Amino acid sequence: MSSITWHYVLKFIITGDAAVGKSSLLIRLTDQRFLTNPDPTLGVEFGSKLISIPDDDKIVKLQCWDTAGTESFRSITRSYYRGAAGCLLVYDVTNRKSFANTRSWLADVREHADPHLTCILVGNKVDLCDEAQDSPPKPRQVTTEEAAEFAQQEGLLFVEASAKSGVNVEAAFVEATKDILNKIKNGVFDDSRSPGPPPTVPAAHDGDNAPFLFISLRITILPDLQNNGNPSGSVLVTPPSFHSSWLRWL
Repeated sequence: MSSITWHYVLKFIITGDAAVGKSSLLIRLTDQRFLTNPDPTLGVEFGSKLISIPDDDKIVKLQCWDTAGTESFRSITRSYYRGAAGCLLVYDVTNRKSFANTRSWLADVREHADPHLTCILVGNKVDLCDEAQDSPPKPRQVTTEEAAEFAQQEGLLFVEASAKSGVNVEAAFVEATKDILNKIKNGVFDDSRSPGPPPTVPAAHDGDNAPFLFISLRITILPDLQNNGNPSGSVLVTPPSFHSSWLRWL
């Protein structure tokens, strides 16, 4: 076991409306810091994090893809759902519309991702409702009870969090990861059902029986946002998009 850096590599997607704090959640997870005014995500952003699951005696590497929440990028970000094991479906507890739109995002995920993907509903920005903060608190527009009921109806995990304070950010990923590992134990995930093309298998490290996630480079044509969303020939080379199965034993 000492020769294994990690036991699993799991792909996560982070989805939801624009400005609900998806990028801030990712940065809080990976860098343990908070950006007050992050730039809007264009296409997708990537972050990686090693977490420990003591109950299973496992080290898991999370490969997290933060997807843009604007409609102009939706067709692009959908392609990143493929091969995901976990999903953070994020809304802002002070924004009713962002919660209502989680139904649409969830439908997208279920259409384009693995049917057994673990999804956790995350109510972000609970710090804004805290009366102890320096600035006047914002009114909460989505109650904990309502969100929990929605999550139960849809078969989702649920947590409220704050990217600013860090409350429940890592816990959201840990809970989702535990659920995924449980599915692996119970044989829910089947590697032969990979939605992507067969990968080229690299040589395994001596004594390393860890699963690997295979990647391929994708070049995406992005719409020119200054040209009413019409393609103008500009090309963005995105980070590798995960194809094939997110779980493969060597």
